Amino acid sequence: MNVDLDWVGVLRHGQSTGNVAREEAESAGADVIDIAERDADVPLTELGREQASAAGKFLDEHPLDLIVTSTYRRAWDTARLAAPGGVAIVPDERLRDRELGVLDLLTSHGVRERWPDELRRKRRLGKFYYRPPGGESWADVVLRLRSLLAELSAEHAGKRVLLAAHEMTVFALRYLLEGLPEPDLLRAADATEVPNGSVTAWERDHDGGFTMVLAQEVGHLHATDTPPTADDDAAEQLS
Repeated sequence: MNVDLDWVGVLRHGQSTGNVAREEAESAGADVIDIAERDADVPLTELGREQASAAGKFLDEHPLDLIVTSTYRRAWDTARLAAPGGVAIVPDERLRDRELGVLDLLTSHGVRERWPDELRRKRRLGKFYYRPPGGESWADVVLRLRSLLAELSAEHAGKRVLLAAHEMTVFALRYLLEGLPEPDLLRAADATEVPNGSVTAWERDHDGGFTMVLAQEVGHLHATDTPPTADDDAAEQLS
């Protein structure tokens, strides 16, 4: 994909109450994750707010022209806490987390118990193209991010743009910016943790391609004695 930006980064949102609830439900072998809010309204934990503030100290040392944030509360609040002074924050629903449809709020155990046919369908299609009923595939997320990057390239050519978003965003950008084929992307995703509050970034090469220059960077968390967490988003856990 031809992207006319000099630098693209992703700040994964800080730890959310949904991350904590999912971890507790998975550990307990429960079918359902106990979250009262809709996914778009899940807030940060106190630790998540600390992680976002620590990311802000990191971003203060790296020039930015624009921050585009997911419209989900946990990403919005992370962007506000981390944004350097004077850098505009623009919301965009195309950065929202992957939608899970009928699998929403289910643990891995819950999916196996309640939707065994969907697991069989996912194995046949592969997780890049598998779309749960009422939800999205990885390919669907890639399509909306492709649209966003094209728009940013047209309006902010040559600029440095940070996306405040979700775990899935990192993998979708590897596909779009690095051109990773589907099998390589899925292998990389299986081997990669994207900690809450981490920064991943790519710089444009002389030939117009992109090279990853920050890989899930958490040095700012350690520097501020802020514990990193690596809880999966539900969309990635059930992918």
